[in-house]
Amino acid sequence: MTTGVRRRMGVEERRRQLIDVALELFSRRSPDEVSIDEIASAAGISRPLVYHYFPGKLSLYEAALQRASSDLAARFAEPREGPLGARLLRVTGRYLDFVDEHGPGFSALMRGGPAVSAGGPCSLSTAPAANALVDSVRQAAYVQLLSHLGVTEPSARLDLVVRSWISLAESTALIWLDGRRIPRAELEVQLVHDFAALLAVGAAHDEETAALLRGILRDEPADGPFTDLAGRLTGLTS
Repeated sequence: MTTGVRRRMGVEERRRQLIDVALELFSRRSPDEVSIDEIASAAGISRPLVYHYFPGKLSLYEAALQRASSDLAARFAEPREGPLGARLLRVTGRYLDFVDEHGPGFSALMRGGPAVSAGGPCSLSTAPAANALVDSVRQAAYVQLLSHLGVTEPSARLDLVVRSWISLAESTALIWLDGRRIPRAELEVQLVHDFAALLAVGAAHDEETAALLRGILRDEPADGPFTDLAGRLTGLTS
């Protein structure tokens, strides 16, 4: 982070710098707790100059959120090569990298703030733009997961499985941030196991999902995370 150093920048370069600074500060504390004065000081410019590039803190927050949401959505992109379990493991690793790097900001965004009364103060995390961007990340994750499954028009059961797992990944990340009591590597595997378990439950009620699961398991190697889960479950019943 640049501190106390002034130099002339073009408009777009300065805007990018302020967004970078804001994201770094938001990664340490809730965005509502970060002041414009702190952002200005960290960027090495005056408070009025921040307002020259952004009308207010909310505008800067939304720009930073746009950058962060694009980054998060991109982490679900993965070449459709190799077994599904390994692909999902890489995706969850990148997802938790983001959560780890932007903990307080991620938490404030996903948990939201208190309800805003007419004319009352607005928590940044409750801004309409924030909600829309979070929804866009969820939709990007949904589209990518369907792509990995090789499905364009999912059945109602499969649709429920995919959307439920996205919600589960969010809530799991939030709980994990509160103390990080489970090692990261174990949590990544658990999230992949969660997806397999949800898929198995859906398969028990829907033949289309069952056929999909059979194909996935057929391509899963002996050391894959889905095979690992099947072995653990078999051990519980033996």
